[in-house]
Amino acid sequence: MSATTATAGSKPKPLPFYAQFSAGAIAGVTELLCLYPLDVVKTRIQLQNSSTPAADRYNGMMDAFKKIIASEGAGRLYRGLVPPLMLEAPKRAVKFAANDYWGKTFRGIAGQEKSSRGIATLTGCAAGATESVVVVPFELVKIRLQDKAQSHLYTGPMDVVGKIVKADGLLGLYAGLESTFWRHVLWNGGYFGVIQSTRAMMPPAENKAQELRNNFISGAIGGFVGTALNTPADVVKSRIQNTPNVPGVPRKYNWTFPSMALVAREEGFSALYKGFTPKVLRLAPGGGVLLLVVEVVLEQWRNILGPPYK
Repeated sequence: MSATTATAGSKPKPLPFYAQFSAGAIAGVTELLCLYPLDVVKTRIQLQNSSTPAADRYNGMMDAFKKIIASEGAGRLYRGLVPPLMLEAPKRAVKFAANDYWGKTFRGIAGQEKSSRGIATLTGCAAGATESVVVVPFELVKIRLQDKAQSHLYTGPMDVVGKIVKADGLLGLYAGLESTFWRHVLWNGGYFGVIQSTRAMMPPAENKAQELRNNFISGAIGGFVGTALNTPADVVKSRIQNTPNVPGVPRKYNWTFPSMALVAREEGFSALYKGFTPKVLRLAPGGGVLLLVVEVVLEQWRNILGPPYK
């Protein structure tokens, strides 16, 4: 094989980092713009507890949509969009780049050229742990802006940052780091692990259209499983990040698993799945959109760069 041209049957050269980065970034922004209102509704429902006044309660996803639009306007469904929009490019890029890095690492440790379901799951968990460190401050700002009870306290994302730093210092921006870690580890482990299994069970793609279809289906199934696994951690993460520090007053929600136990004890086990419907409606098809767009963008890069990447 020459330096520039791959021979028939040879393995294509891995795409450079900037190609992986751009694919993850474009995929993330596409998914976010299409499905963000579901995230707002999900957060509002998750923040409800036994002390929420009856007039402010949402009886399910459609009731939340109706009440938010009627009382606050349709624009409120995009409240808090700026932080995740700023985050989306680096977050998705980190997700897929970290998944690629950890996949190579774990395959090397196991002495396997191809990824097994176990390696794919472990790779996803490691990628999720890496991603969680990046997203915490952005998630914190987003939650504060999405909450109806607190949104009036802030004029915008930078006002949230300024007030948190003034009250709690720079480390205050990392409130909820531990719960965010578990949320991303569980979602990514389920997502990438199930993608591997689903692809193995599907008929081999005979053309590009079938390959894209398989990617969307496996990504959507992976998104559903990841959501089912991580919703309890997401519920307590939302509550931990939405609870300001008050000097001398113990925080009601602090660590992930004790907070899960507290929610289940006070509100019932089902409360750990509050917001599941809008969350899964976003992340199941969203997982398919992510994988689909990533593969489309990577294919475009292969065409642009040509051999030996094709």
